[in-house]
Amino acid sequence: MTHFDANPDFRWAIRHETTYRYSTPVVFAPHVLRLSPRSDSVHTLARKLWIAPTPLELNDFSDEFGNACTRVLFGQDAAQELRIESRVEVQTLAAPAPGLGPSPPPLPWLLPRPDPLSLFRRGDGSAEVAALAHRLASEVDFAPLAFFESLSRTLYSMIDRQIRVEGAAQTPAETLALGRGACRDLTVLYLAVCRSVGVAGRFVSGYQGQEASPDGQRHLHAWPEVFVPEHGWVGWDPTHGVPVGPGHVALSVAPEQAATMPVDGGFYFNGPTVSSTLSYAITFEAL
Repeated sequence: MTHFDANPDFRWAIRHETTYRYSTPVVFAPHVLRLSPRSDSVHTLARKLWIAPTPLELNDFSDEFGNACTRVLFGQDAAQELRIESRVEVQTLAAPAPGLGPSPPPLPWLLPRPDPLSLFRRGDGSAEVAALAHRLASEVDFAPLAFFESLSRTLYSMIDRQIRVEGAAQTPAETLALGRGACRDLTVLYLAVCRSVGVAGRFVSGYQGQEASPDGQRHLHAWPEVFVPEHGWVGWDPTHGVPVGPGHVALSVAPEQAATMPVDGGFYFNGPTVSSTLSYAITFEAL
């Protein structure tokens, strides 16, 4: 098992406010929040959660991927706004450098039978993704750690990185064809390339506060982690072309983006239509 130590030099205060506004009053269905940092990412020193309208009940639980979640139950009173504010203070964990320890076998990796990580190896099967994987792997003589680093730097240089607040991730083929995408698009593409050579990978949703963003603001961030034998889960950030470091704070992980949404829920309303808007603000400051 990989050992992690608390890094006293990196302590962060993070504030994340999310507001949904509706054109007509709505009644909120149960919600699931994924706003608590993962314990394999940081030590959480303090945590506060404000929700309006005031919920009837809050229940913390751990989901199938080990994410710390909160189930929120609301009453039947209608409202035109849902506001959620999360504040956490964390101390990051310093992981050993991936280059230390035994060298993993060359790519492509044969799938074990049975495969406990089968959910994390499902690729999209596109020819474009497979071709990119083969080219990059051959350039580094199929050495896994060099491949992961090269893939991160390649996507950073070839994809125009943009902010896109709403919507699911593009398909890997779309991101390659368009040559542009948000952090979730680069993450999904990175995972598809790794999975095409037998590597298990997972989508990570969280915060990063050290690398510059395209607009100079802080946003919810996404990056990939790959499972490396004898090393465990190791992260790279193709949006910034760097390994995941002490400025990354993971909230949730899953095989796909959909299971990592920070706020997940619905609503009921009377009337033919309702429109909604989403706004958010994130601050990430050193303690």
